[in-house]
Amino acid sequence: MFLLEFEGKQLFKEYNIPVPNSVVFQVTDKFDLSAVPSPPFVVKGQYLAGGRGKAGAVKVVRNLDEFERIANEVSNVVIRGKRPSHLLIEEFFPHEKELYLSLLVSKRDKSIILLASREGGVEVEELAKKPGALLKLNIDPLVGIQPHHLRLVSKFLLGGFNKELMALVKNLFRLVVERDLLLAEINPLAVNNEGRVVALDSKVIVDDNSEIRQDLSKYFEYVSIMTEGEKMAKKYGFSYVPLEGDIGVIGNGAGLTMATLDLVDFYGGKPACFIDVGGGASEERIGAALDVLFNEIKPKCVFVNIFAGITRCDDVARAIVSVVEKRGIPSDIFVIRLTGTNEDLGEEILNKAGFKVYKDMDEAAKKVVEYARRTGA
Repeated sequence: MFLLEFEGKQLFKEYNIPVPNSVVFQVTDKFDLSAVPSPPFVVKGQYLAGGRGKAGAVKVVRNLDEFERIANEVSNVVIRGKRPSHLLIEEFFPHEKELYLSLLVSKRDKSIILLASREGGVEVEELAKKPGALLKLNIDPLVGIQPHHLRLVSKFLLGGFNKELMALVKNLFRLVVERDLLLAEINPLAVNNEGRVVALDSKVIVDDNSEIRQDLSKYFEYVSIMTEGEKMAKKYGFSYVPLEGDIGVIGNGAGLTMATLDLVDFYGGKPACFIDVGGGASEERIGAALDVLFNEIKPKCVFVNIFAGITRCDDVARAIVSVVEKRGIPSDIFVIRLTGTNEDLGEEILNKAGFKVYKDMDEAAKKVVEYARRTGA
């Protein structure tokens, strides 16, 4: 989950990472001049996308007379089809240097990678092309960041040991670990002539899987961007992606569900969604998945493709029958492929309830596409 800049900076403040004094307005609010810092200050549009500076969504205000005009200009800058949700108004921090600093979780390296550069304000992809521009440290998350890491970063960035910078790096690492972040990036990290360091920007990504430990519901992306179906999928532990077709697709396992989408498309059908109910597909989870499917997608027909291993076909069959009966969904719009543990028992349960059941995945995919065409005719 991506955080807006001001949300990331709120986390920074909680972990004693210096940020400029600021105030945040929703773009629909009336701007309160008494709340803004003394000029000069910066007006920054808040987006879940990059490229604000080039688009004109970051501007310096030199006096209060021009504030409202500039705020309205920034409020109307469109990036990737969207205007900003909020305006961050923060004090201007005079500085001598701009640095780059980030921490990101790398599954491949089984570590938290620290990246640092003396060239702040530049995209990390560009820095990576320049030999010697980036310092990269792989930090074992079980051991944690050590004093020699802090000294190395400070020496590389500033040529000596800056206690404020070393404290900031240590706190940033603690933030990543304790708040389940996938990325915490400060670009630029400003340094003034007295050696003070201040995070002028934030790019923070929170691991969606941390919802059992972290309160993600307070963040803008969760509140304003996610659909009710996506929220329900998170609550009940299944994956859901809406698509643009008319055939609902439910599978267990990401690979099987992707293969099901491809097969439906191969036979000329149009998948309406990706729903992976995972292992142990309980009645509660299948019910939630069907609720999402019929409330948000409203497909012509539904292809349920279950390959049971740990999951038992009879359990899945009972869940489907129970859910469909309770919700009054017609069984004849379902095409079900069921194979694996207790498949004969599962097939018997579904046949008695009037469902179309197949063991061959290709045959089932052809049938569901044929059904969707007849329904649309």
